[in-house]
Amino acid sequence: MSQLKPFRAYRPRPELAAQVAAVPYDVVNTQEAAELAKGNPFSFLHVGRPEIDLPAGTDIHADAVYAKGVSNLRALIGNGSLFRENTPCLYVYQQHMGDHVQAGLVGLCSVQEYETGQIKRHEFTRKDKEDDRTRHVTDQAANAEPVFLTYKAVPYIDHIVNDIRQQVPVYDIVTPDGIGHTVWVVSGETVVYELVHLFNGVEALYIADGHHRTAAAIRYGQACRAKAKAQGIPVDGDEPFESFMAVVFPHDQLKIMDYNRVVKDLNGLSQETFLAKVRETFEVAVSAHRAPQAPTTFGMYLGGTWYELKAKPGSFPASDPVRGLDVSILQENLLNPILGIDDPRTNTRIDFVGGIRGMDELERRVKEGCAVAFAVHPTSLTQLMSVADAGEVMPPKSTWFEPKLRSGLLVRMYEG
Repeated sequence: MSQLKPFRAYRPRPELAAQVAAVPYDVVNTQEAAELAKGNPFSFLHVGRPEIDLPAGTDIHADAVYAKGVSNLRALIGNGSLFRENTPCLYVYQQHMGDHVQAGLVGLCSVQEYETGQIKRHEFTRKDKEDDRTRHVTDQAANAEPVFLTYKAVPYIDHIVNDIRQQVPVYDIVTPDGIGHTVWVVSGETVVYELVHLFNGVEALYIADGHHRTAAAIRYGQACRAKAKAQGIPVDGDEPFESFMAVVFPHDQLKIMDYNRVVKDLNGLSQETFLAKVRETFEVAVSAHRAPQAPTTFGMYLGGTWYELKAKPGSFPASDPVRGLDVSILQENLLNPILGIDDPRTNTRIDFVGGIRGMDELERRVKEGCAVAFAVHPTSLTQLMSVADAGEVMPPKSTWFEPKLRSGLLVRMYEG
């Protein structure tokens, strides 16, 4: 079973929704966040990236940054920019990017289900990022930004959500990047009960995006649980700290984009020697295409020319859910043995480019100093779920989900 509980969200006054809505904290740096929030006191970036309101050069992990995030969130609530729902509700959150539309349900998911493996992950987290988000959650006593989960689609849930989408939304905005964000409040007791009951039959939830936000919510819940038990207070699993806010999308509506690689040098090799080594495990040909056209093929931009690389049969274990991924094939057959990128998590000679930036960005990076760029075929949702079901994790930077959720449209405070 999977828990999806209604809650009393804090959300913007309708006329402020477009100004409050902000990109997630982790897709912009401090400078980019400051530019996006410039002249807009309502932007939720003041909560997610509060260093933008402190002197330039402030350490993003300084006590003052976390305190500023708390005061900024309280100010939005205190001045009425965010108001609290009268009764516990679920919410439908729809995103529209070009021809792509996805609609998920927003509710509270279970800390204990994450602990028992019913909420499954597919990547490792970094301790420094986990510590940072845990401090934000703890000091703010809030899930300020939602986690992005998915589940194997259930037709009757889709049917109910589609009926809700025929009603009048509370928000219907288009953000500066051209993406539409629409929110409906689901307050009827009957439909809320029906959705909660239907999710009880969903076998598992999968973290699509937001592993660090999830880990932070789990650590906060565990700390509160331990504190309660130390004080002799019974814990039954219904406490606010035993749940966290998430948007839960059916798997067949999600869009994973490519997550590409650029490498600063050829590891001391000439272009000719490098190409000769690549040909040992890949079929190499000059290509009219920049992006790979099928799995186990790659685009490579080198010396002003695009090449297509096809992994040779037998060069990778196709049945292995992790080593059969395109990102693993590239890492194990080229990046590590030829270019010396032993650990892509820590090696400073490699960088990663989200597919939303397109092939032009790969060409730009090479023209501005990188030696070679690789375009990778997108990971599929089926592959992601297979890895998570096997209890394994993907290599770093395996998935890039678009569109990104907007922060600030729905906020969950731990007050109940």
